[in-house]
Amino acid sequence: MINRLIRIIAGTFVLISVILAVKVNINWLWFTAFVGVNLLQSGITKWCLMETILKKVFKVKD
Repeated sequence: MINRLIRIIAGTFVLISVILAVKVNINWLWFTAFVGVNLLQSGITKWCLMETILKKVFKVKD
């Protein structure tokens, strides 16, 4: 459940930031890059801040 939520949130962040970059200001692409870097870091280190946050919100144990 948590992994699915992480993918949904990351995808939503990317889509929203791309739309904002096109409609508002190109600098929103920095947010897209930030999400991408976090996904890359998560894949390498097997640690994800969003996972930690969601586990606390939903009170899920490891």
